[in-house]
Amino acid sequence: MNVANVKDELRSNDAAGETIVAKIDMKFEIVVIPVSDVDRAKEFYGRLGWRLDADYDNGKDFRVIQFTPPGSGCSVIFGKNVTAATPGSAQGLYLIVSDIAAAREELLRRGVKISEVFHGAGDVYAGPDEPYLFGRNRVNGPDPEHRSYRSFASFHDPDGNGWLFQEITSRLPGRIDSTATTFASANDLASAFRRAEAAHGEHEKRTGQRDANWPDWYAAYMVAEQAGAALPQ
Repeated sequence: MNVANVKDELRSNDAAGETIVAKIDMKFEIVVIPVSDVDRAKEFYGRLGWRLDADYDNGKDFRVIQFTPPGSGCSVIFGKNVTAATPGSAQGLYLIVSDIAAAREELLRRGVKISEVFHGAGDVYAGPDEPYLFGRNRVNGPDPEHRSYRSFASFHDPDGNGWLFQEITSRLPGRIDSTATTFASANDLASAFRRAEAAHGEHEKRTGQRDANWPDWYAAYMVAEQAGAALPQ
């Protein structure tokens, strides 16, 4: 097959006549973080409760360790001669959670120092020396309206690489590829059920009727919430 034929297969025309490149799955799976003490970093990330996937050492000048956070499709690797980046220079590494208070309590239980839950106020950038998520624009406490994407908590590994919990309970429109509801863990699913239960209770108050068809209502609510669509009332 020549190059021209390959291009023809990868391209199609939409209704407006515009040329669109066909989607090809590209799964982001690895983030490299720079550390100064490999064994110390291994102990820390193991203490977080992350899964140890690999610890390869050639016995001379190379070692690579891989960890994966619970429910994550992306892993981190670090080691010896893995990256030339300065230890501690990785900042703003996001960990998405559905219940930020529970996630924070889990790290405290594991002996990991973590900030109080906070949200942002005013400008989202305070200048090159005090970026928003690690600087002065933090306001203590979760977002007052408990909006998705707005509540955070931060922690660092022993080298100073900076991590953030971000609470997301519903996605913005177009942020997932299908209307199928998927959850990374049983805890995320349970949290979604609790939110649907609370919303359904408000629905029954508004209608003044008991809803015997609550399973379908829950399902519609949970799918809409994850898809960033309008929630049932």
